[in-house]
Amino acid sequence: MDIKVPIVPGLKPITKTNQISSLPRIFHIELPDTLINELNKATTSKAVREVGIEWCIQQSKELKAAGAPCLHYYTMGESDTTKRIVESIY
Repeated sequence: MDIKVPIVPGLKPITKTNQISSLPRIFHIELPDTLINELNKATTSKAVREVGIEWCIQQSKELKAAGAPCLHYYTMGESDTTKRIVESIY
């Protein structure tokens, strides 16, 4: 079966350590081990947020380069995070 509509990737920037376990459980996803390792190395909540933002920026750039028609960000009330990501990729 061919897909006839654009696929819009959805991204949720990780900004808190509890999201390492809650996001996979709630959304039935797997986080890359390299991301989990980087988040676990972060020693402050600010450092966790920075890792999540930088990871999301890189993933956004890769998706756009691969031809994603647009990107959807799950802000979960953190619009400042999403604004920073979008400003970094455009």
